[in-house]
Parts: sequence; C-alpha cells; structure tokens
Amino acid sequence: MAQGLLTGIGIPMQMPPEAKTALSQSPDVALLKLPTAQRLWEAAMQFLSNVVGGQAPTPALPEAAVKRLCDLGCEVLANEPNVQTVDSPVTIVGDIHGQFLDLLQIFDAMGSAPETNYVFLGDYIDRGSQSLEIIQLLVALKIRYPSRVTLLRGNHECRAVSQVFGFYDEVLWKYRSSSVWNYFTDLFDYLPLGCLIDGKVFCTHGGLSPSLNALDDIDKLDRVQELPHDGLLCDLLWSDPCDEYGWGLSPRGAGYAFGPDVSEKFNYENGLMLLCRAHQVFMEGYSWAHDRNVVTVFSAPNYGGRVGNHGAVMTVSAELEFGFHQFTSCSRPADADRERQPLDQALPEGILWQPPATAPLPQMIASL
Repeated sequence: MAQGLLTGIGIPMQMPPEAKTALSQSPDVALLKLPTAQRLWEAAMQFLSNVVGGQAPTPALPEAAVKRLCDLGCEVLANEPNVQTVDSPVTIVGDIHGQFLDLLQIFDAMGSAPETNYVFLGDYIDRGSQSLEIIQLLVALKIRYPSRVTLLRGNHECRAVSQVFGFYDEVLWKYRSSSVWNYFTDLFDYLPLGCLIDGKVFCTHGGLSPSLNALDDIDKLDRVQELPHDGLLCDLLWSDPCDEYGWGLSPRGAGYAFGPDVSEKFNYENGLMLLCRAHQVFMEGYSWAHDRNVVTVFSAPNYGGRVGNHGAVMTVSAELEFGFHQFTSCSRPADADRERQPLDQALPEGILWQPPATAPLPQMIASL
C-alpha cells in the first residue's frame, strides 16, 4: 500500500494506488489541479476517520490542517458565481445549527455525496455543540465533490453572529485558540448567496429584498465580505415571508418581511416556480407559504434541544416534483460504532485513527 504525507501538515497518510487512480480520473476533481485534489482527498479522508470516536468528538484536524482545508475551500468557492447553477434531482437541506448527529442522520437516510446531489441553505453553525464537526465535514465534501455539494451562506456564517451564538466559544474550547474561527469566517465570505435549480427553483437562506428585481442583481454583488447590516446582500440572508402584503420591517432587526404579492411578482418576472429558503423553524420541519410560491425547509430537529420540532429535507425530482423527508432528533448511541459506521464506509482501507477523548462542552456553550 502506498504511503503518503499530507503536504504542509505532517500527518502520515496511507492511500491505496487504486484510490489515487480513481481520484485523478474523477470529473469533479478534474476541476482542480491534481496535486491540490490529492491533498484535499487525503485531508478529507483524515477528517472522516477522525471526526468521531468516544462520547465526546474531538477536533477532527490539527489547526494547520484546518487552515489548509479552508484555503482549499476558498479556492473552490471563489470560482463559483453568486448564484450557482444546480441540476435536479437534488436534496435540499435547511438549517443544521451544530447538530452533527442529525446531519449524519440525513446522509444515512438520503444518501451520501456524490450519489446524492445536495444543496445546503446555510446556518451550519451556532446553537448546537458540534458546529466544528459539521463545517469541517461539509467543506471537505465540497472540495471533494464540488459539482455535487452546493453550500450557500446563511446569516450565521459571519463574524458578528458566530462570535455571539456559540461557534466562537466552541472553537476556543476545543482548540484553546481563536485561529480556527478566523479560518472559517474568512471562508464564509466566499460562500455563494443562492442557487438556481433547473432554472426554476431559486434557493437562498432568507428571502427577498426591495433591492432585488432580477437574479442578475445578485450577480452584481461583491459577496466576499463580512455581512453588512443592510442592503441586498443582508436581505437575502435575513428576510422572511409574512402574511401581510407588501414590505414590512423585520422583527429580527435586519432584512425585511415580504408578503405574498412580492413573492408572486418576483417568481413570475423571473420565470420561477418556487422560492426555497430556510431561516425559520417550523414544527413539521417545512412550511409552504404565499400560495406555494415560497417554501421553508428547516433541518435541525428538536432545535436547541428544547423546541420539539421535526427536521425535514426537501427533494426535487428530475420532473421538478417536490417531496419532503421528515425526521426526529437522534440521540447519541451508547455504542459509538453506530455513529461511526457511515463514515467508515467512505474510508480507503488502512486509514484508521482513534482520537483521544475530551471533556464535553460546558453547558453554557452547548445551550447557546
């Protein structure tokens, strides 16, 4: 079996020759330079093997490896437009908010990339206690399968919000340093603001804006920045649908509340069937609004450990038929083998590593 070394990190790696051959022939990875793709694959496999084990998952990668992963992630995301084009069939995932086991539950039920095409609507971090495990896994998968994993920006993927609602404290607790938080918040600036499925379903995290008339307006934005407090970039990630007609002030203090006439006009003028967004918790995990011009998808069941809601993901078929898969929150199994199994299936033979146990997050951080 071939021996390798993860460049610039110093982690001994093992990768069979047939895996390297398959890697070099992958049409997704061909979008990247081969040396970069190989380093990414090794980093992703190391991450997947390290991410679970014991009752308290540890940081999956050393700090230098996280920086390398984020640098590669920025390289991939920088080549994507503000509104990414996605082909059906696809599975759409809403807010996850640090609930890592529920993300694994989604992969188990809906299939793993690249077999399943995924769009994630943002808010991967904060609130839950395993934001770090989620964002490292999703970034690794994005680089490994760039055309099969679409990551959009949520309102929590910014410095101002993630410093207050848990991610910063989680990173500080697990790494004893804020550097990893800086690496990820720099990457957040590169996340696309929306995607268009088959030219008919527009996805964004929050909603519409008085400054938005056509999708081309989004393409004109310079998205590589900290989220501003107002304007189109802010509104896309903060706005919510409401029952009242027209535009209203948002109780969130950012973005707008937009009525059924607004969404109907926007969809009609842009040739859309549907606006699909996240950003709000609903007890069923999803909710139709505005005479089915808008749908909300929320994928964090029992949000924050106390809401009691279902989580849901949305499927869009090749015929543009919409479906939903609902699920309840999964509790940590007494036997960690069940948690580890779907990840082990993705590992090349010979990559084994058991992380040391760490103390759980303080309740103050876990409950933010």
